[in-house]
Amino acid sequence: MKKRALLEISVETLAAALAAVRGGADRIELCENLSVGGVTPSIELMRQARARIKAPIFAMIRPRGGKFCYSPAEFQQMKQEIAMAKSNYMDGVVFGILTHQGLVDIHANAELVSLAKPLAVTFHRAFDELRDLEQGLEQVIATGATRILTSGGQPRVQDGLAQISRLLHRANGRMVILPGGGIRPGNLARVVRETQASEFHSGLGNLLPDEHGTHRGFEEGVRALVQLLEAESQNMEPATSANRTGQTI
Repeated sequence: MKKRALLEISVETLAAALAAVRGGADRIELCENLSVGGVTPSIELMRQARARIKAPIFAMIRPRGGKFCYSPAEFQQMKQEIAMAKSNYMDGVVFGILTHQGLVDIHANAELVSLAKPLAVTFHRAFDELRDLEQGLEQVIATGATRILTSGGQPRVQDGLAQISRLLHRANGRMVILPGGGIRPGNLARVVRETQASEFHSGLGNLLPDEHGTHRGFEEGVRALVQLLEAESQNMEPATSANRTGQTI
């Protein structure tokens, strides 16, 4: 039986992170303020999550919401936040810097990738701001990053599936392509079948804590995604070389 794809869940609180793990998430993307797409979590949140969670945790490194072109002071802040993530035993970091011309800032990103070593690095959905995603793929590969989180250049992943498939084919094992952006139990099967990616990302932002402040619905939503991935793994043909990767964190 083919091993099911990995599921990464983005969260902004410890309670949500714990619920995601109970639901079967394989990896946590730890952020704060997901309403703006996520910013760097506090040192206290990193410490609490690491103390309670054995699953891999990737910390967002983003000093603010908004555009992905940063000032020298913000760049220095990102360096400090990467050091903070390493000192709190995160398994990876998530960031992305663009130039004023809207291209991948290869030099700045490569500097952060080098600083983050040996942690895995995800280039986040700043990638979807690029005009030419296939050119952008080559630029991100040049930075040394591990994976790209993308919705295929569209607001919703379900509208960017053809582009994601092209990126997977072009990457050909050189880079993990991580589809994300509105993945829900209702559309995950289609995303899996049309991309055959090895990892998927969801925030389940429509599942808020209930009136008692619990994350039962969130946990159940994560569990539903896991069950869908398990079912699809039994139906799919073995992954092609473009989709396979030996790295899962």
